[in-house]
Amino acid sequence: MDYKDTLLMPKTEFPMRGNLPKREPEMQEKWEKMNIYKMVQEHTKDRPLFILHDGPPYANGDIHMGHALNKILKDFIVRYKSMSGYNAPYVPGWDTHGLPIETALTKNKKVNRKEMSVAEFRKLCEEYAWEQINGQREQFKRLGVRGDWDNPYVTLQPEYEAQQILVFGEMAKKGYIYKGKKPVYWSPSSESALAEAEIEYQDKKSPSIFVAFDVADGKGVLEEDEKIIIWTTTPWTIPANLGIAVHPDLEYSVVRANGSKYVIASELLHSVAKELEWENHELVRTIKGKEMERISAKHPIYGRESLVVLGDHVTTDAGTGCVHTAPGHGEDDFIVGQKYGLDVLCPVDEKGVMTSEAPGFEGLFYDEANKPITEKLQENGALLKLQFFTHSYPHDWRTKKPVIFRATAQWFASIKDFRSELLDAVKETKWVPAWGETRLFNMVRDRGDWCISRQRAWGVPIPVFYAENGEPIITDETISHVSDLFRQHGSNIWFERETKDLLPEGFSHEGSPNGLFTRETDIMDVWFDSGSSHQAVLQERDDLQRPADLYLEGSDQYRGWFNSSLSTAVAVTGKAPYKGVLSHGFALDGQGRKMSKSVGNVVVPSKVMNQLGGDILRLWVASVDYQADVRVSDAILKQVAEVYRKIRNTFRFLLGNLADFTPADAVEWENLRDVDRYMLVKLNKLIDKVKKAYDEYEFAVIYHAVHNFCTIELSAFYLDFAKDVLYIEGKDHPDRRAIQTVLHQTLMALTKLTAPILPHTADEVWEHIESEKAESVQLTDMPESTKIEQSEALEEKWDAFMALRDDVLKALETARNEKVIGKSLTAKITLYPDQKAKSLLESVEEDLKQLFIVSGFELGGDISAAPENAQEFSNVKITVEAAEGETCERCWIVTPEVGQDQNHPGLCVRCAGIVEKEYASN
Repeated sequence: MDYKDTLLMPKTEFPMRGNLPKREPEMQEKWEKMNIYKMVQEHTKDRPLFILHDGPPYANGDIHMGHALNKILKDFIVRYKSMSGYNAPYVPGWDTHGLPIETALTKNKKVNRKEMSVAEFRKLCEEYAWEQINGQREQFKRLGVRGDWDNPYVTLQPEYEAQQILVFGEMAKKGYIYKGKKPVYWSPSSESALAEAEIEYQDKKSPSIFVAFDVADGKGVLEEDEKIIIWTTTPWTIPANLGIAVHPDLEYSVVRANGSKYVIASELLHSVAKELEWENHELVRTIKGKEMERISAKHPIYGRESLVVLGDHVTTDAGTGCVHTAPGHGEDDFIVGQKYGLDVLCPVDEKGVMTSEAPGFEGLFYDEANKPITEKLQENGALLKLQFFTHSYPHDWRTKKPVIFRATAQWFASIKDFRSELLDAVKETKWVPAWGETRLFNMVRDRGDWCISRQRAWGVPIPVFYAENGEPIITDETISHVSDLFRQHGSNIWFERETKDLLPEGFSHEGSPNGLFTRETDIMDVWFDSGSSHQAVLQERDDLQRPADLYLEGSDQYRGWFNSSLSTAVAVTGKAPYKGVLSHGFALDGQGRKMSKSVGNVVVPSKVMNQLGGDILRLWVASVDYQADVRVSDAILKQVAEVYRKIRNTFRFLLGNLADFTPADAVEWENLRDVDRYMLVKLNKLIDKVKKAYDEYEFAVIYHAVHNFCTIELSAFYLDFAKDVLYIEGKDHPDRRAIQTVLHQTLMALTKLTAPILPHTADEVWEHIESEKAESVQLTDMPESTKIEQSEALEEKWDAFMALRDDVLKALETARNEKVIGKSLTAKITLYPDQKAKSLLESVEEDLKQLFIVSGFELGGDISAAPENAQEFSNVKITVEAAEGETCERCWIVTPEVGQDQNHPGLCVRCAGIVEKEYASN
């Protein structure tokens, strides 16, 4: 008889190897046919809402690891919430307007904008955007992200644009929208104004010049042979100079050097003298900054007046304490210029080219103008020094090229008018991590007015009409009408119809006596687009609500979507659009470097999924401290894949050993052994820990808790010794059914606890749990921990036993290394415990040989009675020797009892009895 046939070995169709790249698409196809999103929403429809509002990624190109990190984190939360008492709809969205799509068409698709109308070009932009959305949608679905993919929100949809117009109109109605000429970030490469959120800083090499301005009218404070020295790193702005700013409270020195007299802030005299390489200089006198107010100097190129003004923005951090002031090219310059009635001179056009307002330099690109301007200053004797240095400089985050400050007529949202409400809203929001509150609070506190107009074609038009006298027209009537037109036809109608056909029928205005009107041609900043989603999505859709419970995006969105959403929501509703904000870091390579195609260190999500599977990528997201920057590489993913293998093998073992078990076979609590109860106590603690971690968005805690439970509590202990019962004892043996009871509860809990993180694997496991009626684990709820009486005492006892068991395992390992034994089942151990350990061992009713996985166990005398060859541990000494007897062919235990049953000469007495009883008929 082959006694292997009498073993109750695991029976399962659940494969050891996940083969996720093949199985996951099959699982997703099944979800698609089931319409699992709809099923989950139907299952949870009567529960309170939990809204995680999706920040829209830009619809251009394949998704990258940052996208994957973001979408997977959101999916963890939405899946968990839907399994923990909430109705958690997830509506994905896309941001579609703006320069990248225009650029993609003109550069990649070779579209010639000049050969078509604006409306025709915009239609091509829309077609391209939908192509990109469809591509990204499939990639996000491949990640296992569950959502309303058939009904996403898209910023180009008519209903979205209609709501955005209403947001603009409400802000205008409250007086928050105005048009003004002031310096804004301008991108010559994009030919458009930019908001602060569209700026990034890169190193740039710039000229640094010291320039002397001759005093024209010293007002009795300065003499006409004295010169005021300014310092600037933008020589191209010198033609726009209209003033020199000094700080009213600073002390200034008039010094004689190199045959001339110069005015410099006293604190900077030493550093300037060193920079200008003055061998010696003589102090003539000192004056206060406020004494120089309204002194006039001569422009060093054009000879016109350059007025000395007072400004608190002047510092002594660098330069001379006398600040070159060009109101058309700087925010501080503009503000102080307004105070003193200076013009807003901006001799640079939208392409960054000098205009006729900069005589002698017209036609030059601003950066190219630096050299001839410095040469002219040199020629006029005004240039004191020229040098070059590398510094951090603002760049257009789309084109990666430098931007300038340029005064143009733009539309603005006046943040200052409701800044206090914004700050209050920041304080009322829950921020994770907590520093997010300080970060956004400081940004809102310090930001200027928001430039919301852009000089591009692809975007939502600014819904403003102009009367014949130039007066802007924004009324409830016009806003409502334009919103209705956009909802019915889309915003392209703005560029398809005549202006009169965009106005309400019979519309009149006192500024247009002839009934003639024009319209604004600028579009809105794309951050106004996405920032209006609280109205255009949360308020628009019946399945959502405002405010959202959570916004979750990368840390760059403090200056982006978190900020613009806050601004529009507070302006319209007086409240933040979110109750909580959670941010994550950036995905870097294994060495902590930014991913770059040129460096060749880019980890592509689709490649990872094709090689390892989406669940491995998801498990990586769970493993990292995502609130900081995270690292990913092939080596890191390989480590994660090994953890996945251990979790999967745990599921396989559980399923295999429950093949002949149904819930009806479960053993009642009072009939379980202590060791079984101990495992249920540990399972309860795991359930509580994991659910708390989900609630607090601490996914790495879940990763480590589940991994440790599978490898330490289960694999290294309970499942290890349980094999001797599960495989050897008869099918209905009480100990076997008791263990299966624990395994079944563990399987159910683990499957549900891991379902938000490993949805493909969890549903694959679920398919093998025949006792469950739900079609998917996604249609179940998180497990509840049960209250176990005297659980603390039980855990304390068995934790102490586990520590003692660790000592036994170490002793066995030493004996194995010394060739005393082979496998642990070939060993006999004798323990010489102290009194506390002895009491512990005597309290254990289970078979200690079984728990220690040895063939022989003996409790020796007191610890002091142990022989010299005993291995010593803290509260026990242990001897290990080869067990006497033969190896049972069935259970592998070494015992003298083998062969005592003549019918089964190769079996021990225990196995012979089991075989006779259970399998004699075979």
